[in-house]
Amino acid sequence: MQNSNIQELQLRLGYTFKDISLLRRALTHKSFGKPHYERLEFVGDGILDYIIALILYQNYPDLSEGQLSKIRAALVNQDTLCELALSLKLGDYLFLGDGEEKSGGRNRPSILADTLEAIFAAVSFDSNIADSKQVIEHLYQDKLTSYDDLIIKDSKSILQEYLQSNRMNLPSYTVVELTGPDHDSVFKVECSILELDIHATASGKTKKEASQAVALQILDIIEKRKQNS
Repeated sequence: MQNSNIQELQLRLGYTFKDISLLRRALTHKSFGKPHYERLEFVGDGILDYIIALILYQNYPDLSEGQLSKIRAALVNQDTLCELALSLKLGDYLFLGDGEEKSGGRNRPSILADTLEAIFAAVSFDSNIADSKQVIEHLYQDKLTSYDDLIIKDSKSILQEYLQSNRMNLPSYTVVELTGPDHDSVFKVECSILELDIHATASGKTKKEASQAVALQILDIIEKRKQNS
């Protein structure tokens, strides 16, 4: 394999491949040549969605379908996958073409996220989906313990995905008030969704924090409307 001892990656994954060529394919970007990871990533995306949904269903029997959907979206999005990939030092093992190498492909979030999904599929093909579930549970164990933080952290992404899936325009975020000294400012952000005639505001220590908080408010409003419809 490339650059680093592949045994280290397998140890971090908690899985040893019988057919190492499957792992190599999962680590190969299309810029390097064929076979590459794209078809594996397609399968891995479905496996991850299913496994995370199953884990949440089993672990949190009191949560509603809407809450479970929000948490799953937060767990399977690109940001979370990239974070997990970085913890595995996945970039060290990638097979990239010269152009992708020079342009920083080893640290590109989309490549890291897709590669990790491809690995989930590779594990399944090498053994079975139960082993994929073990790998996913191993990697996600810390993130599955505090779902409230996940919802707040990724509420903007969840809202965006919901609107896009329903063919609506993206929400607009506007800083409507900034108070306090420079070192301890408080941002008040308004979020508006014209198609749904929804407007809300929230505050935070940073613009990002306030935007995440107001997006969560919007998601709660949408959820309540669904329940009352």
